[in-house]
Amino acid sequence: MKIGRIGSFTLALAIVICAVFSLRVWLIPADNKPDTAVALITKNSPNPGLMPDFSAINDVAAKKQAFFDFLRPTVRQQNAIIADERHFLESSLANLENAHPLTEAEEFRIRKIAAKYQYSSKFYDAKTLTRLLKRVDVIPEAMVLIQAANETGWGSSRFAREGLNFFGQWCFSSGCGLVPLSRNDNMNHEVKVFNTVEASVASYMRNLNSNAAYSLFRSIRADLRSQNIEPEAEQLIYGLVNYSERQEAYVDELLDMLRHNEQFLVDTHAQTPAA
Repeated sequence: MKIGRIGSFTLALAIVICAVFSLRVWLIPADNKPDTAVALITKNSPNPGLMPDFSAINDVAAKKQAFFDFLRPTVRQQNAIIADERHFLESSLANLENAHPLTEAEEFRIRKIAAKYQYSSKFYDAKTLTRLLKRVDVIPEAMVLIQAANETGWGSSRFAREGLNFFGQWCFSSGCGLVPLSRNDNMNHEVKVFNTVEASVASYMRNLNSNAAYSLFRSIRADLRSQNIEPEAEQLIYGLVNYSERQEAYVDELLDMLRHNEQFLVDTHAQTPAA
């Protein structure tokens, strides 16, 4: 696999992360699953009317377009929220760099954003805000849509239909979600159930932007930002190597899907939702 214009630091980090997580992926405390293969559940919590029945669409092209069109507004809405948070942090950072201390209101909001992205610091200065900004950044729309298609079989999986879970996210308290039939006896995870599509997409984005398993994803994105390059799906998908037990094979599959479904990723009714 070719990563492209990524700094040597990011490449070194990739080697370390892959080695660690290939041995300890089952220890990751995340709303995440090791593979898409677990597709059956023992508990039903149907949510009729919340999403279309994509499995009923026989035309493959129409199904793909309908699935992307269904999720796209929510993806843009959540990215708009993140972009607003990032803009605020960048403004606060600029103030600090110009010797203007943070106001109480600024510090309050910074701490609230930091808590959302699981970043802890006793105080916030230019250095800590720069680190926080590495987490608070948008995720390419095409990458989100392709991964959702992969994880749900284009919206037809029972986890998507009954739990509005489009990204295979896990939870670890009894009754928090849907129990996979093939779950090992020594495992206690469930596939998380969401009340809304917005909650599902927001949780996925927050997971990528905060979980230690995806530090490579964030490093690639930050490295591209430092070169004034807008991060794109094809570059950042490499950072998802720890999203699945299949690792490199999973990344290759997402890249293949991205290339073969480019025509469906083009929005023919371009609209940008407000944050």
